Amino acid sequence: MRVLWLCNICPPSAAAALGRSYSVREGWLTGALNRYLADEEQDLELGICFPSEEEELSQFSGRIKLKELTDAPEAGGKEVYVYGFRENLKRPELYDLSMEKRFAGILADFKPDLVHIFGTEFPHALAMVRSFQRPERTLVGIQGLIGACAESYMADLPETVQKKATFRDLLRKDSLCMQQEKFRIRGERERQVLQGSGHVTGRTVFDREGSLACNQGLVYHKMNETMRSCFYQGSWRRDSCRSYEIFASQGDYPLKGFHYLLQAMPEILQKFPEAHISVAGIGITAYGSLKEKLKISGYGKYLRKLMEENGLEDKITVLGQLSDVQMKEAYLNSHVFVCPSALENSPNSLGEAMLLGVPCAASRTGGIPDMAEDKRSALLFEKGNVHELARCVIRIFENDGLADSLSREAAKQAGHNHDGDENYAVLMGIYRDMINRGSVHEN
Repeated sequence: MRVLWLCNICPPSAAAALGRSYSVREGWLTGALNRYLADEEQDLELGICFPSEEEELSQFSGRIKLKELTDAPEAGGKEVYVYGFRENLKRPELYDLSMEKRFAGILADFKPDLVHIFGTEFPHALAMVRSFQRPERTLVGIQGLIGACAESYMADLPETVQKKATFRDLLRKDSLCMQQEKFRIRGERERQVLQGSGHVTGRTVFDREGSLACNQGLVYHKMNETMRSCFYQGSWRRDSCRSYEIFASQGDYPLKGFHYLLQAMPEILQKFPEAHISVAGIGITAYGSLKEKLKISGYGKYLRKLMEENGLEDKITVLGQLSDVQMKEAYLNSHVFVCPSALENSPNSLGEAMLLGVPCAASRTGGIPDMAEDKRSALLFEKGNVHELARCVIRIFENDGLADSLSREAAKQAGHNHDGDENYAVLMGIYRDMINRGSVHEN
């Protein structure tokens, strides 16, 4: 069984073998790859395609030995076919026809029995579907549904804010309206990817309905995701976290709903004046220097306005880009993790927080109700209802018994959802099922 993975990043173990730095995001990819590398019984030959803007890596083709990235010197290893291709990941709305030519060469060299495409977010997904042209042997792993995200992108922002553009927005052609349009372009490509594929993996009622709406003929396989390895060790404790600390994993664009959290803060502060927010990500609200003023986006300017109007300047700490270990520390330091998004399928941030047993408050939107049970493993609030959001946070702050109960149940539910060994076994079963179905189809 020869399987070709089309990835959004160069997997860390491959990057390490090639002597390059790597990203630790998309932990489900590393989780599956580590289990493959340690699996001596599986009759599977793996090829990996990854994007790069670096000339040498984008042309790389070869068979290299990969090892699990663990501290154990005896960790297993296998030779894996690895292929790079060129793509501008900063402009996912642009489609480059040269990828189809590159993929045709890769497919001719590796000769896969099936292709597994991890996500629909980037143009390379459609380029591979067009190059492979075997729907019955094409598996797409749904991360989010870009088309649905496009429609929810503005997340109840005032119309004046939606239409406003700063100097930075005009210079980069990246105003909020332009950002939403880019999501719509990507959503149309996602629809074409799903229409050209025969199989899809997903985890929620939301992604199942969304996928089948694009292609009723898809075979839908349910498979949960494996989180980054460091989140399987350690657990939240009320007596070691920072009291009244709120952690949000992202606030860089409207869909993630950080403005909802800012709007809820005055209500939270009335009850708990010591409350504080830490948020991961880039400092889009920075406004101290002339350079920062010129670089601020329309959304960043709106967030600043909310902070100033509500006296929140000293209540927000922007942590910047965090490694997986730093993210884990931020989760464990917090009293509550808040996921205020306007739309999500199955956010990794929520899964990571729950694995660690951090009490969570999250929007009842998209696939989140499939990840967390309201009032048992998390407190859910209606998307955009800032008063409900505030009440959920306040309930956790004022009731340590509730916080401890949510913590225990979150860790239990997430441990089941994100069981790496079980998820790997399910994936191998999907591959075998596809090979068998495809063989029948070809006969």
